[in-house]
Amino acid sequence: MPKWATPDRQLHLAQVLLDYLDDLAGWKVDLATGEIYHPNLEAKLNTIIANWVAEDRARRQAEWEAERKALHSLAERRYPLRGQFSTISKDIFYAEQPQFYIDGIGISGLTFRPFAKIRMASSYMRLHIDLSDSLKNTSKNARRKALRYGRLTDSARERIKLAVRHYLDNF
Repeated sequence: MPKWATPDRQLHLAQVLLDYLDDLAGWKVDLATGEIYHPNLEAKLNTIIANWVAEDRARRQAEWEAERKALHSLAERRYPLRGQFSTISKDIFYAEQPQFYIDGIGISGLTFRPFAKIRMASSYMRLHIDLSDSLKNTSKNARRKALRYGRLTDSARERIKLAVRHYLDNF
C-alpha cells in the first residue's frame, strides 16, 4: 500500500468511482487489452492522488522543521544579545537571573570560622555569611573539601539562601 492510501482516502476514491459508474457514456474499451477505462476518471484520480502526496510531503516537512527547531532551540536565549531590550525581554532576562553569586568560601582571619562571601545580583553589596553552624555536623574531611573546592553541603546552601532572604526582606 502506498503511504497516501489511508482508509479515509480510499473511501473518497471509491465515492469518486461510484460517481463515474453512473455515467455509462464516457467509458471506453481498449480492444488490444480488453481493459475498460474512463479518461476523465483517470485524470481526476491522478490529480487527487498527486494532491494527497503533496499534502503528506508538506506535513512531513513541517514536522521535521518543528522537530529541528525544538532540538536546536534548547539553549536559545530569548532576549537580544545586542541592542536595546524590549519590555518583555527585560522581564524575561531579570526573572532568569539568580539573586546572588558565591564569590568565595574561606576561613575568617578574625574568628577562625568558615564563611562565604556572597555578591548580591545587580548590586555592589557583598555579604559575609558565617557557615560554622551549617558545617558542624560534617566530618573534618568534608569541611576541608567544602572550603578548598567550594563544595557546599545542603545545610550550608540553605544557610546562605536564608541569610540572603533575610537581607532582602530587611533592605
